[in-house]
Amino acid sequence: MFEFIEKIKQLNSGLKSYKLPYEFDIKQSYIIYGDNEFVLNSLLNDYFGKIDLIYIDPPFNTNQIFEVSQNRSNAISRKKTGQIAYSDDMKFDDFLLFMYLRFNLMYKLLSDKGSLYVHIDDKTGPYFKIILDEIFGAQNFKNEIVRIKSNPKNFDRKAYGNEKDIILFYAKNHSINIWNEVKIPLSENELIKKFPKIDKNGRRYNTIPLHAPGESSPTSATGMPWRGMLPPEGRHWRTNPAEFDRLDSAGDIEWSRNGNPRIKKYSDEHKGMKIQDIWSFKDTQYPKYPTEKNLDMLDLIIKQSSNVGSIVMDCFAGSGTTLLAAARNKRTFIGIDSSKIAIEVEKQKLSNYVFNFIDTDILSKK
Repeated sequence: MFEFIEKIKQLNSGLKSYKLPYEFDIKQSYIIYGDNEFVLNSLLNDYFGKIDLIYIDPPFNTNQIFEVSQNRSNAISRKKTGQIAYSDDMKFDDFLLFMYLRFNLMYKLLSDKGSLYVHIDDKTGPYFKIILDEIFGAQNFKNEIVRIKSNPKNFDRKAYGNEKDIILFYAKNHSINIWNEVKIPLSENELIKKFPKIDKNGRRYNTIPLHAPGESSPTSATGMPWRGMLPPEGRHWRTNPAEFDRLDSAGDIEWSRNGNPRIKKYSDEHKGMKIQDIWSFKDTQYPKYPTEKNLDMLDLIIKQSSNVGSIVMDCFAGSGTTLLAAARNKRTFIGIDSSKIAIEVEKQKLSNYVFNFIDTDILSKK
């Protein structure tokens, strides 16, 4: 595998740069028809180091031909009469070379605070990780996210059912990547379980100790006595004890019968749960394009790893779900695809938003 990467790097070093006869405006959004290696290379002139987020759902090297049936609305067909949406049938070495070249260009286009999300299956994912560690640096690998994509399977083959795929999350620079700490609101049942008490005003709450793990210096405020009490051995006050006086005056400290104080935490002030690395975002049952991904999932990724006004790119844009999520969240977007069917689906999906369309075939002939 590592010899293969060296071979790819040698091939990559000899590639020529491309330039489309077109001047891009980085404040505008684009849908671009064309080979994404050609387009990504052309974008370097205007977008080098300017894109804050790239999400891709590339081919999974499944050796399949994906078709769209004209006889079944919004459904994917394997009928010989269907229109070919895209082919996923390269030899594996050719496929890895194909992706390496594009990953390298994506890295150059990302801003210093940018992130890359690569949606793939667990068969190809390990190979991608080796390539991405080489390009981005292993220290910039942030997460492998497991996504529950479907209901449990009942295959006949001698293996476990497959109801997941994965997303590899990399930062251009792990210490400064955009991270908005999006939280998941608690459900009603979770709120009741987490905040079982109700005060006289009807507010749900729980209580936590005034102290936290770790000792502080005896001369520090968080190690000093408060109302004749010291924090337990090996612990310190959560804050300056003067803040406890304020909380107590406001009725936000609950005293037990034994005189043990605890801070009240209210459900209506809870900011939500931290998002973990196992997601459940099932894809639509009736997609407009093969492998169309869940809009809520893309909405989360865009809110988490980009800001209003950021440039978001999907260079395997497919159904355009990434572009729609970007537009809905006031981001500028760039979508690239080499399938004319995909381009038409994207245009339809983004019909309520302003964007420019570029056909590289036409431009290349100029």
